[in-house]
Amino acid sequence: MRRVLLLVATLLGVALTARLGWWQLDRAAEKQAQQALLLAESERPALDNAKLATQASPQRRVRLRGHWLNERSIWLDNRPMDGRAGFYVLTPLQLAGSASAILVQRGWVPRDALDRSRLPPLPPAPAEVMVEGRLAASPSRVYELGQGQGGAIRQNLDPAAYAVEAGLPLLPWTVVQQGDAGDGLLRHWPAADAGLQKHYGYAFQWFALCALILGLYVWFQLVRPWRRQRS
Repeated sequence: MRRVLLLVATLLGVALTARLGWWQLDRAAEKQAQQALLLAESERPALDNAKLATQASPQRRVRLRGHWLNERSIWLDNRPMDGRAGFYVLTPLQLAGSASAILVQRGWVPRDALDRSRLPPLPPAPAEVMVEGRLAASPSRVYELGQGQGGAIRQNLDPAAYAVEAGLPLLPWTVVQQGDAGDGLLRHWPAADAGLQKHYGYAFQWFALCALILGLYVWFQLVRPWRRQRS
């Protein structure tokens, strides 16, 4: 009876860990397919002001005209770039010929090492600018304790909540600005990570555990008794 129970437990353990391993591979395949769709989307023609409201999608390129609402800028803290500490600068762009605005992740600036609350001045901008970039659902996020606070310097920013707070008719998208705009802001944005390696790592761990369970059963229940009988 003990041997039967041990066999059943081994088979269940092998089946469960193998299934979890294949599940992780399936998750990796799903994310890889999503990544391929986003890449295809990023290669489509850029949207202008007129097409933004009806054809917007993640990673879609845009070329938007408008003027900066610099006084509404938000500085996201703890955003390193090129090994230095600093801020991501987010500024609403009032779209030309429209009552709507869109939040733009404009670039990166270094933080004052002596006074982290001191903000560098934003570069002056002409009355109208052309902004090139790609669409994203929201600005990048970092780990934050609690609910977060208002003010110009923040850890994270929820665009929908900020639209209510600032009283701005913001579109439900953000723009990650790209290219050299001549404003001194850095735009060495980190490459998007779909998390494929994480799923492959988990799959390897589950398959390794599956092999270990099976190997231990074979060794202790088959190989060792067989060797004892021969000796």
